[in-house]
Amino acid sequence: MNGLYLSSPGVIEFRELASRSKLSDDEVRIRLIYGGICGSDISVFKGKLPHANYPVVPGHELIGTVIETGKSAADFAGKRVAIMPNSFCGKCEYCKVGKTNICTEKQSLGINRDGGFAEEFVISAKYVLSLPDQLTNEKAVLIEPLAVIVHAMKKVVITEETKVAIIGCGNEGMLAIAVAEYLGAQVTAIDVKQNKLNKVSHSYHNVSTCQSADAEELFDVVIEAAGTSESFEQGIQLLKPGGAFVAIGMPPHANLPVVEIVRKEVTIYGSIIYNFPEDFNTSIEFLLQEDFQVEPVISKILSVNEYEKAYTYAVSGDYGKIILKF
Repeated sequence: MNGLYLSSPGVIEFRELASRSKLSDDEVRIRLIYGGICGSDISVFKGKLPHANYPVVPGHELIGTVIETGKSAADFAGKRVAIMPNSFCGKCEYCKVGKTNICTEKQSLGINRDGGFAEEFVISAKYVLSLPDQLTNEKAVLIEPLAVIVHAMKKVVITEETKVAIIGCGNEGMLAIAVAEYLGAQVTAIDVKQNKLNKVSHSYHNVSTCQSADAEELFDVVIEAAGTSESFEQGIQLLKPGGAFVAIGMPPHANLPVVEIVRKEVTIYGSIIYNFPEDFNTSIEFLLQEDFQVEPVISKILSVNEYEKAYTYAVSGDYGKIILKF
C-alpha cells in the first residue's frame, strides 16, 4: 500500500506504507477516492502547528469506498463513505451533551495521528457516514470542510434581510459565501487579494466584493475566515450594534476594542470544526440542492502521483481547493 508520508516539515514523499492486516470488530478498511488539501494540511506541511506530530501521513478531507469490515461494521460493506477525521472519547462532559468537537481527548487525522492520504486506510466505523448515490464524488469531497461552515452559521440567524460580511475568500470563505448566498442574505466578500475577489464576482453574481482597505459598511453578521489579527480586528469594527461575529480563522492574538464591544452589545462566537454526524448531514443536504453552488471552490483535481505539484499549488495561496485523486 502506498501513500503520502510527511517525515518532517516540508519533506513529503509518496512511498510504501505499512498496511493493517487484521481489523477490529468495529473497524472498516477504506479505499480512498478523493482527498482534499486543507489549510491545516498546509500548516502541518510548513511546520506551523505546534501540536502536530512527525512523521505523519497527511490528509483528513476524505471520501472512499469500504472494501472490508469488522464483524460489527458489516452494514458498511461496499458503501461509499465520508470520513469524520476528529476522534472523540464519548465520555467527557462535552461529549455527553453532544459537543464532540470540543472533546478533551480529541485527535485529528493528518495532524497528531496518521491521516488518510493513502490508497487504503483503516478507521472505526463510528467515524464514517454513508453517502447518497445521487451525490457526486466531486461534491462529496467537500462535505467535511462545508461542515465547518454549517456549524459556524448555526450560531447566527441568517435571512433575506441579513447583511453578512465574509472576511477571507480562501476555501472556507468561499464555502461560507456559498451558504450565505444560498440562504438569500445580502453578502459582501472582503479580502486583501483582488484576484480572489474577482473569482467571487465571476462565480457569485449576487455577492458584492470589497478590498479590506476599503471596507466601511456595517453588517449584521461577520464571518471571519482569513485567520489574521488584522481581519479579526476589522471584523469587530464592521459590526452593527447588536451584531454577531463568528470566528473560524485562528490568529494567535488580536487587539479587541472592549468598550466598543460592550457599548454596541455585539456577540462574539468562536467556532471549531463541527458536530458529527449532524453537521455532515446538513452539508449533504446543501450539496444535494442543484442551486447550491460550490463548483467554484475546487480549482484542480490531480492524481496523487502529482502530489508535489498539488502541494505547490495549495501552498501558494493562489488557488482554491486542490483535490488529490487516488
